[in-house]
Amino acid sequence: MKEPTIPSEAKRLICYIGEADRHKGRALYEVIVEAARREGLAGATVFRGLSGFGAHSLVHTASILRLSEDLPMRIEIVDEESKIEAFVPILHELMQGGLVTIDSVRVLSYRHKDSPS
Repeated sequence: MKEPTIPSEAKRLICYIGEADRHKGRALYEVIVEAARREGLAGATVFRGLSGFGAHSLVHTASILRLSEDLPMRIEIVDEESKIEAFVPILHELMQGGLVTIDSVRVLSYRHKDSPS
């Protein structure tokens, strides 16, 4: 099987959502990752934040004294520009709120750990 490639000049799509965000009853971050895989994007990574706030300025934190059930989540996807741009309309259908950004990145390496060098 041929490994996917990413051009050295690529785009990074970042979604900022809440852990409690849902799409048809499922965790939104899981739905986004599955959609990215289905669309053939190079990969997706989800990060769980320790603290943050969004449009409503309500602080969500992992502090033991104020344990939140809606911690901030960040989903990053890096791929060629055309694939990222094609994914944006799908993302907008899935998300009810949150923040989406796209920036330029320089890809230095993209390979599976067992790939020949």
